[in-house]
Amino acid sequence: MSLVARFALALPLLAATPALAQETPPPREGPAIDRDTVTVGVGAVYMPDYEGSNDYRVAPAPGAIGSVSGFSFVLAGNRASVDLIPNRPGPGWDLQAGPLAVVNFDRSSTRSIDDARVKALGKVDTAVELGGYVGIGKTGLITSDYDKLSVSLSWRHDVAGAHDSSILQPSINYMTPLSRKAAVVLFASAERAAGGYADTYFSITPEQSAASGLPVYRARAGWKNWSAGALAMVSIDGDLLHGFKLIGGGVYRGMLGDFAESPIVRDAGSRSQWMGVLGLGYTF
Repeated sequence: MSLVARFALALPLLAATPALAQETPPPREGPAIDRDTVTVGVGAVYMPDYEGSNDYRVAPAPGAIGSVSGFSFVLAGNRASVDLIPNRPGPGWDLQAGPLAVVNFDRSSTRSIDDARVKALGKVDTAVELGGYVGIGKTGLITSDYDKLSVSLSWRHDVAGAHDSSILQPSINYMTPLSRKAAVVLFASAERAAGGYADTYFSITPEQSAASGLPVYRARAGWKNWSAGALAMVSIDGDLLHGFKLIGGGVYRGMLGDFAESPIVRDAGSRSQWMGVLGLGYTF
């Protein structure tokens, strides 16, 4: 559910940006921009059956984000994170660091997999990936005092023994308000997976080959994928900082290296995947 995570990670940018474009006076004259906020939402995600699949399904995408005393948190589908460095209102630099948790359900059930060959490989245990992230952002960069560019690096490791390895993920995000009612976010990221992850999700043992008809394959560690996409938020009530908002977006993901060459991608799936989300959120 990487798109759900992207959607949730983008929303705190808006929660910290109540003065949008030239329609709003400077922060010292306008509403308090460091107030506590909570946004809850639900949406539908169009996503591949598994990582590397060319079959798609629609799944629900609940989530919540908030900022309390300057500390931001995100809970979106299978991902949760907290920024332990308080945000300062207004233009300037923003340092980011905190814990991160992801529950990886990829192929933990075969019921949602259409391809009979991949289904025959069997289930993979659910992974619980814990780690953290660091990042830096700059508010007031290009279009106004309230657009924001952020770069971050996260690392997480499976503690449940499903793949017992780690994932490194650099990311870049850019948010710009179009008005007080609308904003867009552009983003890109990549993931580098360790050998245990590659072996668990992309290798095929002789026994699995006999059951599925896919050739035996051994995947090695390396860069797993890259992705890029965009999100748009439009307020229904006229103010992104309060009330209902519509959210929509899309992501392209390209598989790389040994991961793209795995038979579950090369033969049974595709190295190119598209994901989309439509949702409704409410900010208190």
